[in-house]
Parts: sequence; C-alpha cells; structure tokens
Amino acid sequence: MTLELGRDLPPSILANPRVSDWLTVLPDGSIELRSGKVELGQGVSTALIQIAAEELDVGLDRMRAVATSTGSSPDEGYTAGSLSIQHSGAAVRMAAAEARALLIEAAAHRWGLPGDLLVAADGAVSAPDGRRLTYPELAGDGLLDRPVTGLAPTKPVSSYRIVGTDAPRVDLPDKLAPRARFVHDLALPGMAYGRVVRPPSRGATLLSVDEAPTRALPGVMAVVRDGDFLGVVADREEVVLVAVERLRAGARWREQASLPDETRLVDFLTTAPAETTVVAETGSDDPDPASGKGFHEARYDRPYLAHASLGPSSATAVNDVADGASRLHVWTQSQGVYVLRRELARALGIDEASISVQHVEGAGCYGHNGADDVALDAALLAQAVPGRPVQVVWSRPDELGWAPFGPAAAVRIAAEVDDDGAVTSWRHDVWGNGHVTRPGFVATVGLLAASHREGGEPIAAAGEPPLAHGGGASRNLVPGYAFPCFRVVNHRLTVMPLRTSALRSLGAFVNVFAIESFMDELAVAAGRDPVEYRLAHLDDERGRAVVEAAAARSGWGTPLTGDAVGRGFGYARYKNSSAYCAVVAEVEATTRVRVRRLTIAVDAGLVINPDGAANQVEGGAIQATSWALKERVRFDDRDVVSDTWETYPILRFSEVPAVDVELLPHDGHPSLGVRETAQGPTAGAIANAIHDAIGVRVRSMPFTHDQIVAAMAR
Repeated sequence: MTLELGRDLPPSILANPRVSDWLTVLPDGSIELRSGKVELGQGVSTALIQIAAEELDVGLDRMRAVATSTGSSPDEGYTAGSLSIQHSGAAVRMAAAEARALLIEAAAHRWGLPGDLLVAADGAVSAPDGRRLTYPELAGDGLLDRPVTGLAPTKPVSSYRIVGTDAPRVDLPDKLAPRARFVHDLALPGMAYGRVVRPPSRGATLLSVDEAPTRALPGVMAVVRDGDFLGVVADREEVVLVAVERLRAGARWREQASLPDETRLVDFLTTAPAETTVVAETGSDDPDPASGKGFHEARYDRPYLAHASLGPSSATAVNDVADGASRLHVWTQSQGVYVLRRELARALGIDEASISVQHVEGAGCYGHNGADDVALDAALLAQAVPGRPVQVVWSRPDELGWAPFGPAAAVRIAAEVDDDGAVTSWRHDVWGNGHVTRPGFVATVGLLAASHREGGEPIAAAGEPPLAHGGGASRNLVPGYAFPCFRVVNHRLTVMPLRTSALRSLGAFVNVFAIESFMDELAVAAGRDPVEYRLAHLDDERGRAVVEAAAARSGWGTPLTGDAVGRGFGYARYKNSSAYCAVVAEVEATTRVRVRRLTIAVDAGLVINPDGAANQVEGGAIQATSWALKERVRFDDRDVVSDTWETYPILRFSEVPAVDVELLPHDGHPSLGVRETAQGPTAGAIANAIHDAIGVRVRSMPFTHDQIVAAMAR
C-alpha cells in the first residue's frame, strides 16, 4: 500500500513521523504532548499545548507537557533561533489534527456512521443521536501509532478558542510556589557533589597537583585528573566547596600570554586572519568617497558579551553499572538533548545507546551557555563514583569566565546619497568570530572539558550557520530597506582567542544597531525626520505598519520634558524573515544614561499566546538595554577578569525601563518567533535617543559615561 501524503510535511514530522511520537491519550482522559523543544523560561510548553488542545478540541486542563528526553521525545535538534513555534508548532498542529481525525474515524467505524456526522469536543466524539465515546475509549489498540499524513484538515483561525488567548503559563506555578523545578534543585537518592578546577588562564597546562590535602578531607570520595581536567567529588556540598579550593591551591600550572590587547580590540578584529565572504549584493557600485556624490561612512563595535544567567550552569549524572555493563544517565539544561547525547558518546568513547539524557529547566538561557559543558563535567566525575548521582554546579567565575561568549564585532558602513538624502549605494562590512561552537557543529568535540583532557583538541574556531537558517555574523547584514545598490560582507575570524558561540540574536544585535544608527545619521544629515526617512526607504507593508504603530504609540514628534532627554528609533525584521519590530526609546543622558521607556510594536503573524509573546519581547528589550548600557567582557593578556557581578554588571531591577508592547494583529500569516526580535532595534533606538538628548553619536557599546565622554572628544 502506498501512503498518501497531503501538504508538505514539516521537517520535524519527517524526522518523527508517527502521531504517537507526539501524543499519548491516557486512561484518565488527559493527553501527553511530547516535543523536542525544551522549556527555557520562554513559555514554549504553554504555547505548544495550546496548539495541540485547539486541534484536539480539549481544554488546557487535560493537556500535559512532557519534559524532553532522549528515547521518548521527538528529536528536533536544538531549541534555538526563535524557531520553536515556527517549526515545532507546525508539527504539533499537524500531529494533533491527525489524531483528531483518527479518533473521529475510529468512532465512525464503531457506529457505522459517516465521519462527517460526528463531532469532537471536550475530549470525546459524539454522534447526532447522543452516543458518545471518550478519547481513551477510542485510542486503544495503537490507534495513534500511525504516520502523520498531512491530509487531516487543521482548524481555521476563525474557529480558534484557545490559540490567541492569554493562557496561564504551565511552568509558573512551581516557580511561584516555590517547588523544585530547576536542574539546580534536583535531589536524587545517594546524591554526591562535584566541582571542577578550571585552568587559571587560557592555554594553561597543569604541571602537577598535590592531591593529599584534598583526599584527607572527610567526605571526599574521588579526585579526578585527566590531562588539564581536574575535579573532585564529595558526599556533601559543603565538603566539595572546601575540597575544590584545596585542590586549586595544590595545582601548579604553566601559563602564557595568549589574548589580544583589549584596549585595541577593534584593531585586532579588523586585522586578524579572517575568511571573507560577500553575503549578498545588488549592483556593482560601492560607495566611493572620491565620487563627488554625498558620501557618508561610520564605524561601530560591540564587545564580547557573557550570558550572565542568574542561575549558573548545572547538571547531574550517574554511571550505573550492572552485569558488567554501564549506563550513563544525565539530567541537563541543554538546549538539545539528542545532540548532547551524541557529543557525550563521542567525548567518552562509549556507545550512544548507553546514554540517556533528560532535560530539566535551568534558571536562564539565552543561547549556547555552559549547559552542555557542565554535563560532560558531571559525566566525567560520575564515572569515578559508579552508582552515585553527581551534581555539578558551576561557580559564578566559571559561568562568567568559561561559558562561551557572544562574539565581539566591528562594523563599517558606507553609503552614497542623492540630493534628497536617499540612499543610492550601501556597503556594510562586519568583522568578528563566528557564532557557532555548539556541540555537533564543529569538527572537534564542542565541550570544554574535552579540550582539557589528555590528548584533547582545542575547540575549533566558531563557524557560521547558513544564511538560509538566519546566518551568524551575517544575521540582518542584508539591509531591510529598499536600496538600489548594496553589498554586504562578512569577515569571519579564523582565530578564536576567547570561545564564542550563539548568544541571543547572534549578529543581528550589532548589525541592526549599526544600520539603525547609520540611518539616523543619514536622516539628520539630510534634515529629515528619522521615522519619515525610514518609511521613504521601506517598501515592505508589514514593516511600514510596525514603524508607524511604534511612532504613533510613543507620541513621536511631541516634545519631551526634562533636561538631556531624547527619543530614538530602531527597526528591523529579525533575520529578514521572522518577526517585525520597531522600538522607540526615551532616555535621560545626564551623568549616566538612563532608559526611561521603550515603546515597541511587533508583527509576529498568528500569535499563540499574546501575553507570552509580549513577555518575550519585553525580556529581549530589557536584556538589550543591559547590553547597550553596561555589559562588557574584560580580559588581560592571559584570562578573563570580569568574572563577578562587580566586574560584569548587568541592569538592576531599579534600572529597568517601562516597556510598552503592541502586538499587531496578523492572524492570516504564519506564526513568527519573537524572543530575539527586539535586540537590535532596542540598541539602535537607545543610541539614537542619546544623540537626540545631547547631540553626541555613540558608536561603541556599552554606552557608559567614559564612552560618551570619548565620543564627545571625537
């Protein structure tokens, strides 16, 4: 028999093709939803069960979101790139519609009635004569163990009653109670505790270690040394905290200077060995300062950025041994449990089938942080104490000093304009490291401890996702405006002094900051209003709508009260293919910059949970404000020195601006991710507001007092 397939199946369905991969009907009438997308605090579990409940015609109280784990959940790769609703949401919608059709078909078969006479509602199928069969009564005998064909019709948007509502977040009750929910709270029988001694600097080599003082501590169970990897396991957490410091004191290292001069970081970025790629171009004329036309040029930059999650990275692992065979179980906050399992097997030299990985939510995740690294730490230490679960929690210096960073970047933009100030030619270059060293994306094992073990290779220089997937440094490098001629170029560094990888919005943050700052500079030079100037270059109607909405909602053009206050504008369509976002920032720039208010308009197509979507936009804008005003990784010639909250400050609660978000209704369009859409426009809006307030262009982040004074001097 040839299986008939309907409309194009999402990649997640092709990889996980059976309805039962996604859904299980339980005897009590509740329905379990399994997804390969993990809960990171972004509310994806709530949104996905809304989609499933809508198609299955059941109340949200009947839905259960099952935590992602290898073996029992679909493999959907990483939860990243603001793609969960676009990818997993489409798969869940199709699988749930298929399940509903199968349940109706089963009832029709039992009753000998045409399926189009039957109605599915409230977890049951009903006939016109009043007969009723519940989903559990129908779902036996492997009913859902069938392929998703794509032939089952999904509900029209006009009939939605769950999707598009502010459904309560399913993850919040435990967090507010509070009840144990985070990986840090995990408590297993026989739990032991591990810590790792990191090298004192990049490239340091462990010469020797006096283990005796550490082993002499009551409660120490094992000391593990493997090349430059050094760790300890104890039966109580308070013991391991003492033990790791004793072990650190007993270690002798050979160190060397290996990092560039931070005070000349932009020079390093623009002169280091790099792979140059023309990402996109139209026309052949670059802006030419000798052309006699209106030529403008500016340079912008951002520093390395840390993830700086409130909860440091943590994992627990147990190496169970029975009948001469071992099985490794890992509890992790990783964004990709299947990818992590493959990389752990590669690092440990064991069969992937002997490893199970269970996701447990962590306290904060904005991209490739230390979650995967700490899982290998826990696995290595667990091998030293078979049968005992070993929990590893990174210290704050570990988290701020050793997790992958968002890459520093330098940008140069040049343009030619006509007599009205309209852009006729545009050139945008970006220099920096790549944005991907995630496990599975580099040639070497992409885990920190693997590079420190005997014979381990340094983690390969960061690569880039393809532009079709949003790109890395090239994300939002292609201008979203209608320029007749442009060329955009990525110079990816092939040396990596500090490990870099994916951090929320990747290259879009610096590229949009630079583009929106430069657009403002061109508008001012032409004597034109910045909003009008953008609209004159914008032919995307959805883009124009968010620009106009943000301007109207913020009172653009009306006077502000107070000294040294100003408004600034920023706009972008994230990845040039995802959600549209426009931001108006109000700032006060006296002795320091204070962002008073952010007014944001977003078009994300069909919004599953408006409150959840607004939460994500608010969070992204607040984090972008912190990056723009405060955050910067500091380092000397050997190591990172900004490894405490004092040396790596983030925005305080007292400094958080008021954030007003408007979601434009576009239910007729597919859902688009919103978690990263506000990053770049917010930074651009703040920079432009500073200029509006005090007449100074700040082109280097963060916008500290010193940076503003330096900009004044220029």
